[in-house]
Amino acid sequence: MNIFSFLIAARRRSAVLTASAMIAAIALIDAHAARDLPLGFLYLFPMLLVGSVLRRWQIAGVAAICTALAETFDEFTWGPNSGVPRDILYFAAFSCMGLFAFEATRSRRLSSEYMARLESEVTARRDAEEQLAVLVESSPAAILTANSEGVILLANDAAHRLFEEKPGALPGRFIHAYLPSLAHVPLRDDDGRRFLRTAMECQGRKADGAVFQADVWFSTYSTSAGARLSAMATDRSEDLRMREEINLQQLLTGSRILIAAVSHEVRNVCGAIAMVHENLTRSGRLAGDKDFETLGTLVLALERIAAMDLRQTASQAAGLDIAQLLDELRIVIDPALRDAGVSAQWLIDPNLPPVWADRHSLMQVFLNLNNNAVRAMEDKEAKLLKIAARPAGAGVEVRIADTGGGVAYPERLFHPFQQSAQASGLGLYLSRAFMRSFRGDLRYEPEANGATFVVCLSPAHRESEDERYDPQDSDIADRRPQPVSGKPQPASPDRA
Repeated sequence: MNIFSFLIAARRRSAVLTASAMIAAIALIDAHAARDLPLGFLYLFPMLLVGSVLRRWQIAGVAAICTALAETFDEFTWGPNSGVPRDILYFAAFSCMGLFAFEATRSRRLSSEYMARLESEVTARRDAEEQLAVLVESSPAAILTANSEGVILLANDAAHRLFEEKPGALPGRFIHAYLPSLAHVPLRDDDGRRFLRTAMECQGRKADGAVFQADVWFSTYSTSAGARLSAMATDRSEDLRMREEINLQQLLTGSRILIAAVSHEVRNVCGAIAMVHENLTRSGRLAGDKDFETLGTLVLALERIAAMDLRQTASQAAGLDIAQLLDELRIVIDPALRDAGVSAQWLIDPNLPPVWADRHSLMQVFLNLNNNAVRAMEDKEAKLLKIAARPAGAGVEVRIADTGGGVAYPERLFHPFQQSAQASGLGLYLSRAFMRSFRGDLRYEPEANGATFVVCLSPAHRESEDERYDPQDSDIADRRPQPVSGKPQPASPDRA
């Protein structure tokens, strides 16, 4: 920039010096060599030169000097009636010639700058278009654009692979044949000025008619040729299948634990009935009664049914980044906590080691504990949920504390089918069973104004076959048989 300015200044000085020399030469010749021949018109040439480098007021000053020189060395006698009009004519001619050169030079300079800027913009636009074309063609997501009638104008290679069409076959076809839901998308709002920018889940169709689940991000915009629709689509069928398989596995796991709990309760009841049956048999009061004997047979059959082996046959546990899972938990529960007026405090140690757990089961445990805490704080003035995670030995402890009041009977807390609990009272029972299925644990710690549940996680390592263990066995074995009659002491109805 400094060199450019220096060159302009040098050109300007050179032009001014040349013009000055020309003016001086014309004045000398007009004064001594051409007394009878007026040479004032020759000042037009230096005016052309100075007009290309000086400003308007400077041009006017040089024009005034040239006018004075022309009048001084002119052979005509100066008078008010003839001299003033002549001087005005001289000044106007010299000024107009300088201004003409000024405007011509200025226009040429502006045109050059505009052309340079235009060439730069064209080059930048061409580079951007090339980069955009490479991005579109190399994108793993299907990208399509369509006109207001739904006719595909552009489709990348990923779109042809997604819809199983031959390369170049999609342009000219209707986008609704492949993504039917886009047929209901208006290309513009009612006011005709705002356009859509959104995403949706829908079904897509391949060339052979096969249906798949698709995630579609689309937008509408306007061009000189009319409204346009741009869409980006991906196939999420595999994610859907995986999610359904995980949900099925969770359902089966929960069902095994639930049935094991029911079987245990049935065995307790059957044991009591069998004891009563045996006492009546020894007394001999109902000896020979066929209905009484049938009752004994039914009790034995019910015991055999309740003793079915419901051991978990497979483990889904693996090494897990617990910090990442807690980040996902925060994303899931933060909106619900805000709606419930609960303040959340997250204290996550940045150096948590990997743990051994089933991601989806552990997430279900955290969600159940969160729901219990929110329910317990529903009628409280102070609503604070504190979630803290820290290393504990080789593993990790996650503490979930709330201000919802304590539990009245903690000894009944992890038992199923609590009479005063909301729903079936299986939440904490299943949560602890999930934890024990991958060598973890769940325990309760009382607080002054609330409750704390501690999720204990083992360090990440793969269990050997002889270490496999059944959560139902451990969970049911540590429970004492409940009496057949009498009113059991319930746990808090908000902690289930």
